[in-house]
Amino acid sequence: METAAPAAITPEELPARLAKLRDGLAEMRKYLDLDSKRAAVAALEEKTAAPGFWDDPKKAQETIAEANVNKAILKPYDELTACVDDASAMAELADAEPAGPSRDSAFAEAATIVAQAETNFDALRTQSLLSGPFDRCNAYLTLHAGAGGTEACDWVSMLLRMYSRYCERAGFALEMMDETPGDEAGLVTCTFAVRGANAYGLLKAERGVHRLVRISPFDSNARRHTSFASLDVVAEIEDETTVELKPEDLEIDTYRSGGAGGQHVNKTDSAIRIKHIPTGIVVTCDAERSQFANRKKAMAVLRAKVYEYEEDKKRAAMERFYGEKGSISWGNQIRSYVLQPYTMAKDLRTGHETGNVQAVLDGDLAQFIAAWLKWKSAGSPKIKGAAADVD
Repeated sequence: METAAPAAITPEELPARLAKLRDGLAEMRKYLDLDSKRAAVAALEEKTAAPGFWDDPKKAQETIAEANVNKAILKPYDELTACVDDASAMAELADAEPAGPSRDSAFAEAATIVAQAETNFDALRTQSLLSGPFDRCNAYLTLHAGAGGTEACDWVSMLLRMYSRYCERAGFALEMMDETPGDEAGLVTCTFAVRGANAYGLLKAERGVHRLVRISPFDSNARRHTSFASLDVVAEIEDETTVELKPEDLEIDTYRSGGAGGQHVNKTDSAIRIKHIPTGIVVTCDAERSQFANRKKAMAVLRAKVYEYEEDKKRAAMERFYGEKGSISWGNQIRSYVLQPYTMAKDLRTGHETGNVQAVLDGDLAQFIAAWLKWKSAGSPKIKGAAADVD
């Protein structure tokens, strides 16, 4: 489906749009601490010019890599600042021109520069907030049905569709790895891989309990129901040395894949279930016909989940593992999606909300992800009104 072209910027709108860009750049400069980054780059470049810098190649490469990380933010910021300055200068020239083709041409050029600057600003803001060690990695997502019975299982299916649509928009590839159907409808749980640049960095914003309020399609009396489902998001750890999985700590079972499938799937024990005994984490995979392939994928998911588990232990905050934290139910949600008696999707951490719930359920999650990244970079402050839920 084609998207509508953005509306042209009028001469009257231009000053306000430029002011908004300048304010945004000033705010970005503060929360990214760009002055410190410039000082760090200068110090690191001084090291690279010192005699004997390459005597220790490994340390030299680490120094260069550290400098490049900061430059990757500073360069586009400086280019964007120059772009805004150019647009401001062009707008001033247009103001000085008498009415006529020259004035119109100058305003049109300034408007074009501003429109491109706004696009670049949004991209830079999101990119600059992805600074975690695994933000650029692929991700594994697991949905679990919580309180709500059949309603919750159907809610898991709706969330799976929502994330599938988001992945399509973002250019990510989604691969289903394991799913358990509900007794009547939907899914009890499912695990899928999302592959693409910054998949984990973006989707980690969605980790938590999601709450749905709607008129139940399964209730003959058309009553309003509340359902809950949780989403776990972990990064794909490519380096096997990052997490050591000892063979004696693993309990590996094979079983026959269920559901529709080819003759090979139905007649062999190709599905894999692996339990990590020290942590109690269990992963399954039945996406492939080959037991070897399923085992390899299951080990990758397990490695990612064990890493996340250990990181949470270090932070003494087990909020990512709902079996440890408590129930997937009222009071634990990060976001509410209300379809009745009014429509609203509201994130209870950042306070960001929209009345177009259907667009959100169709994959329009970028607004919530951007709001979360900005909120997180500011130190996760308590947002006034964000803690209050919606009925």
